[in-house]
Amino acid sequence: MHAPDHGHNGHGSHAQGGHLHRTGHNGALIIALLLTLSFAGVEALAGWWSGSLALLSDAAHMLTDSSALGLAAGAAWLARRPPSTRHSYGLVRAEVMAALFNSLLMLVLIGYIVHEAIDRFGTPRDIKGNAVIAVAIIGLIINLIVAWVLSRGEHTLNSRAALLHVLSDALGSVAAISAGIVIVTTGWTPIDPLLSLLVAALILVSALRLLREVVHVLMEGVPGHVQLDVVGHDLATLDGVLRVHDLHVWTLSSGTIALSAHLEIRELSDWPDILETARQKVGKQHGIHHVTLQPEVMVAHPLVRGAYPVPHPDA
Repeated sequence: MHAPDHGHNGHGSHAQGGHLHRTGHNGALIIALLLTLSFAGVEALAGWWSGSLALLSDAAHMLTDSSALGLAAGAAWLARRPPSTRHSYGLVRAEVMAALFNSLLMLVLIGYIVHEAIDRFGTPRDIKGNAVIAVAIIGLIINLIVAWVLSRGEHTLNSRAALLHVLSDALGSVAAISAGIVIVTTGWTPIDPLLSLLVAALILVSALRLLREVVHVLMEGVPGHVQLDVVGHDLATLDGVLRVHDLHVWTLSSGTIALSAHLEIRELSDWPDILETARQKVGKQHGIHHVTLQPEVMVAHPLVRGAYPVPHPDA
C-alpha cells in the first residue's frame, strides 16, 4: 500500500507558488546576464588590443559568469514545465545539467589561461598599461552593479552561487587593475601573466566547488544541510510508528528535496493521522516537502538494516 503525501491540490498550489518565485528571480538573473555578457565582449576586445592576458582572463571569467547566469535562467524556465509521461518529475534537473556544463566550461578556460600565461613568461609582449587600467576599472564597476542587482533579488541557491561568481570576478578586475598599474609605473610585464594565473586559480576554486556539488546531486547524495539519522529518528518517534526503514533523501533540483521511506505501524487505521503528522514534521523541521511514505503493518521479523527503531523510554 503506497501513500505519497503530495496530493494534486496541496502539491499543485505549492508548485504554482514556486513558479512565481522563480519568475521574479529570473528578472534579476537576466539583468545581471545582459550587463555581464555585454562587458565580457568589450573586455575581451580590449585585452586583445592592449596585449593584456590579465584582461583576457578577466573577460573569460566574466564569460563564465554570463554562462552561469544564462544557464540558471534557462534552467529555471525549463523547471517550470509540468511533468509528462516521459519526465515524471518534469525538467527540474535541467539546472543540474546546466551547472555541470558550466563547471566543465570553466575548466577549459582555466587550461587556456594557464597555457597562455606560461607562454608569455617565455616571450613577454608589449602591454598598453593605461588601457588595461581604464577597462578593468569599468569592469569592476560593472561587477559591483551586477552584485547589487543579485543581492536585491530572491536569495536562492542559484542567486547565491551567481553572486559568488560575480564577487570573484570583481577580484579578477582588481588583479587586472593592479597589473596595469605595475606595468605603467615599472614596465615589468611579467606581472600580467602572473596575475592571470591568480584569476585562473579563482576560477578553479569556483569550478571545483560547483562540480563537486553537481556530482553529489547526480549521485543522489543527501543534501548537506539534512542529517539523515535525525530525519529517521524524527519519523520513528511519531505516535503509532514502530520502525522506519528504506529511508532516502535526495535533491531533485535547487530548493526541491525529496524523501521516501517505509514506516512500520501497528494498525493501518492509524495511517492517515501518522501520514499528516509526518508531512508536517519533515516539512517544518527539515524543509522537505516532496515526501512519499509507505505504511507497513508490523510483522515479527529481525530489525531491518538501516532502520530507525523507536528509542527505548529509558534511553
